[in-house]
Amino acid sequence: MFDIVMGYIADLIFGDPYWFPHPVRFIGRFISSFENLLRRLVHSETSEKIAGFILTGVTVVISYLVVWILLKISLSVSTLLFHIVNIFFIYTVLATRCLGDEAKKIYRYLINGDINNARKALSYIVGRDTEKLDVQGICRAVIETVSENTSDGIVAPLFYLFLGGVPLAMAYKAINTLDSMVGYKNERYINMGMASARLDDIANFIPARLTSFLIAIASFITGLNPRRSLSIMLRDGRNNPSPNSGYPEASMAGALGVRLGGPSSYGGQIVEKPYIGDPEDTVTPEHIILSTRVMYVTSLLALITGLIIQVIL
Repeated sequence: MFDIVMGYIADLIFGDPYWFPHPVRFIGRFISSFENLLRRLVHSETSEKIAGFILTGVTVVISYLVVWILLKISLSVSTLLFHIVNIFFIYTVLATRCLGDEAKKIYRYLINGDINNARKALSYIVGRDTEKLDVQGICRAVIETVSENTSDGIVAPLFYLFLGGVPLAMAYKAINTLDSMVGYKNERYINMGMASARLDDIANFIPARLTSFLIAIASFITGLNPRRSLSIMLRDGRNNPSPNSGYPEASMAGALGVRLGGPSSYGGQIVEKPYIGDPEDTVTPEHIILSTRVMYVTSLLALITGLIIQVIL
């Protein structure tokens, strides 16, 4: 428990500097290289699906084993080294500070009237096209990604840290990275990315729903509307092509009193998505700041919940 707390604090202090050799970046490079290798061997839809299962399985297993082996080696050297390595990896699987920093960066661009740089910064953290988004569209996209990544980048890693330690948390990060790189339904990945997308759906099923309830509690602590948060989550949680992302988005939309979702452009193609939430307020840059406050409190609630459960068990 001490290591998880220290890793959590380290993430709040340091975040993810761009120059830092983050383990997820190495996972991403491995996925890209291994995918290119496998594509040379596939010649049909069936073989693409098989290659996708191999890509997913090998990436997840290697991510787990590398961390497990490094921890074993460090423990054989000294207990102190083990804790240092363990805390380091815990720090790398969490993304609270990074998520908050990226959202606030876009907020600053918007309040300074620099919409072009706001669109550019947004393009680094979302998959949709950002070139033509207006201020409200940018704000909605930021709030959606803060909501979704509160689950994917904070609550889910903590969930797997408490469940199975750093190796399992890193395996989860590999699953999440696979989904973000190959888990698409476009022509290139409809077959090879199927296994990654399905595994990501399974891995995030519990964390996404846990996140939505924690967001509702966080909305009470931050002076927002927890009753509306729960109501919108229960009503609109399924209003998303993803079986999981809609739940934290709906909970956040209810807390803020804004409407998220709706049509979005991906690769020049408009994708019709259901709306989430009621447009009680016009979404503004200030809602970005409110969403990051909820995100920070949610991350702390997730940590405290995990620690309490570990003590009880």
